Amino acid sequence: MRVAIVGATGLIGRALDASLRGDDHHVVAVVRRPDDESVHNRTPYVWDAQSPLPADAVAGCDAVVNLAGASISQRWTRRAKDEIFESRVRVTEHVADAAAEAAVPVLVNGSAVGYYGAGEQPVTERAAHGTGFLADVCVAWERAAMRAEGAGVRVVRIRTGIVLAREGGALPTLTRVARLGLSGPIGGGRQWFPWIHIADHIAAVRHVIEGPEIAGPVNLVAPAVVRQREFARVLGRVLRRPAVLPAPRVLVRALLGEVASTVTTGQHAVPDVLRSTGFTFRFPEVEGALRDLLGTA
Repeated sequence: MRVAIVGATGLIGRALDASLRGDDHHVVAVVRRPDDESVHNRTPYVWDAQSPLPADAVAGCDAVVNLAGASISQRWTRRAKDEIFESRVRVTEHVADAAAEAAVPVLVNGSAVGYYGAGEQPVTERAAHGTGFLADVCVAWERAAMRAEGAGVRVVRIRTGIVLAREGGALPTLTRVARLGLSGPIGGGRQWFPWIHIADHIAAVRHVIEGPEIAGPVNLVAPAVVRQREFARVLGRVLRRPAVLPAPRVLVRALLGEVASTVTTGQHAVPDVLRSTGFTFRFPEVEGALRDLLGTA
């Protein structure tokens, strides 16, 4: 199988690249900088992400996986919001057009459970979108990917939760804080914490690539979603550190600004499509996932 990964140097892109190449698949790494250590000893396809992506970048591929996008973990100034939006929507338009022109069978495009906005009730892939900045970004992001459908490309929109990994993302920061005994509930801790182990995330991406019946939105979250206070409690137990000192919502907002909404609100996302198409989670429960990642199994 030949797979092009746009955003191959990010946390998920690197893990997907390693997984595919480990099974002797050919990966085309589409990157902005050819000197990135993530693609060392290989010749990547260098693209500035501003101009249209040439169809020959993905020609002959069995799938394109688009994971590109600026980090949302920054203070949301107007300039940052513009960057977050543009780095997803405009890039995805270029990728979708290239996939369509090259007649790639499937485009797997990034999105997030932020699509649903903040909420208490369980949401499957059939739920309507919510409100707020991240929901608006996800709606436009997914719409940009869907433009490839007109050319017969099977488009899968992966709505990702909080990816737990040793190498990056939220977990290393949460772990450092927890070791200081400061990982208690954030903003009351009742908000849902839709997480997924990176190994399950990568396996799920490969599952949707290889499943010709899968199209449309797919929630990439573990089946046992927990509230943030439960996640903090389990993390503290795994690390043998108390998780009792809370972080009041007003303090988090003061420190982080509007981006605080990503940790003080959450979604009870349900992986309905994955379960109905036979996907098996290696780490369905948060404690098992944390013990695997933190070496305390």
